[in-house]
Amino acid sequence: MDGTDSNTATVAMEYINRIIMEYSGDLSRNIRPPDPMIDLRARAWYNPDLRSKNYNVPGVIAIVIMLTCLLLTSMAVVREWEIGTMEQLMVTPLRPIELMLGKTIPFAAIGFFDMLVVTTVAVFWFEIPIQGSLPWLALNTAVYLLSVLGMGLLISTISRTQQQAMMATFLFYVPAVLLSGFMFPIENMPQVIQYGTYINPLRYFLVIIRGIFLKGSGMDILWPQTLSLLVLSIVVVTSSSLRFKKKIL
Repeated sequence: MDGTDSNTATVAMEYINRIIMEYSGDLSRNIRPPDPMIDLRARAWYNPDLRSKNYNVPGVIAIVIMLTCLLLTSMAVVREWEIGTMEQLMVTPLRPIELMLGKTIPFAAIGFFDMLVVTTVAVFWFEIPIQGSLPWLALNTAVYLLSVLGMGLLISTISRTQQQAMMATFLFYVPAVLLSGFMFPIENMPQVIQYGTYINPLRYFLVIIRGIFLKGSGMDILWPQTLSLLVLSIVVVTSSSLRFKKKIL
């Protein structure tokens, strides 16, 4: 049994136990007494105790990081409009991509610090094991932060007030959490909704962080999710830069 999702593993184990017991009972009525009976011994991999917190806490880490970075970056460009410094930025030789990077790097540092704090709490307070590589976790966190920060910057470029940016942030954040697979399995969603989850960075990072924490998965297993996050990050950051360039013109 794959014990990373303890609820699904428990349900599946109960079904399997009942099926084997019924099959064993049928055999016992049709075989001779010296013949052996079926002895089922189920074992849960990756999460032997089937503790739900081992599955949920890594997901909560990804959600907290997403909310923090979205709120910070969605206010980045909007703040310039409200305090009247955007006109000064327009006359500087900064290119849009340079301004976007300038707005992103400080928040990326904050995101890494938050990731370090919540991971430390998860390991030492909630006793969640990390079976995988910490450098691999850091690399995937960087790609995830880039995609989330890019989303926040895109929201910031289409908003003119902080209230608009706040509402747009939660308009993106709530569906992103619901369609990430954290609460409901993606394969159980309608087909049209499943296609929409491909533009959700949280979908990919949940697989990555749970794989690293519980399974010790490496690049050979998680490279599709990492590649998808990287492509999504490039598209979002580029879109933010182009959007800001149009506003300057």
